[in-house]
Amino acid sequence: MSTEGGTKAIIAALLANLGIAVSKFVAFLITRSSSMLAESIHSLADSGNQVLLLVGGRRASREATPEHPFGYGRQRYVYAFIVSIVLFSVGGLFALYEAWHKWEDPHGFDGNEGWVAIGVLVVAIGLESYSFRTAIQESNRTRGRRTWVEFVRTSKSPELPVVLLEDLAALLGLVFALLGVGLTIATDDGHWDAVGTALIGLLLVSVAAVLAVEMNSLLIGEAATKDDVASIEKALVGPGVARVIHMKTLHLGPEELLVAAKIAVSATDSAQDVAEAIDAAEKRVRAAVPIARVIYLEPDIDRTQGAPASSSEAAVAG
Repeated sequence: MSTEGGTKAIIAALLANLGIAVSKFVAFLITRSSSMLAESIHSLADSGNQVLLLVGGRRASREATPEHPFGYGRQRYVYAFIVSIVLFSVGGLFALYEAWHKWEDPHGFDGNEGWVAIGVLVVAIGLESYSFRTAIQESNRTRGRRTWVEFVRTSKSPELPVVLLEDLAALLGLVFALLGVGLTIATDDGHWDAVGTALIGLLLVSVAAVLAVEMNSLLIGEAATKDDVASIEKALVGPGVARVIHMKTLHLGPEELLVAAKIAVSATDSAQDVAEAIDAAEKRVRAAVPIARVIYLEPDIDRTQGAPASSSEAAVAG
């Protein structure tokens, strides 16, 4: 995924959430609706999360240093993990607390206060839909044939999955808030407002948990995708390289991959032949998988040369 696509989606979400947060908070001051307060904090937390993603992307672009020889690419994962913590605490837990408080002290709306809240929520749904549409468009550029669940689970770039999940949660949260406010207006029972707030809290806690699990996996270190692994193994084999004995890959960041492999070379090759074969293999790998920027190849004697054919090979030959 290009960082430009992720940045575009982040900025679109940030602008939408800032405007939505202000309008929701004004509506809360007018209506004193717990659903509106929960949604205000939700949008404010989302705005802060988008700032964190932008900061993480900027800090990850720093050059490598002697202390951090592989660079700072994983800082994008660190900041995305912080996003999950903010979403869980500032968004989810606050909404659940506010729901409990409103359930203990329910009250309906006076005059047209409820309709003010509904108007703000409808406008917010429109703005969030625009942000969600932008995230979908940018994700489709790199998603390929993967389902949306597969994209979120296998993407090595954290920004688009985070924005997608946040925008989806925001839209569902607005629907829950609309449901709570609407039923409160219809029944004049403030308990429905508390129910809407509780649903928002449970939603945010769930999304935060999903993000935490995925970012934790990336922080620990994930290998290349199956397609990239297959492409690298195929590219390694060539003149002077008989086969790949074993190989490991590791993402140093979303757009930087480390490849370490033991390759089989002929016992009759000179040191110069082996060195040239390694150089050529590295070029083939970088051409096949451009993000494979750090490559370590260890040559070993191909001990299969001259060995008797296995029973299956003999059967095929026969």
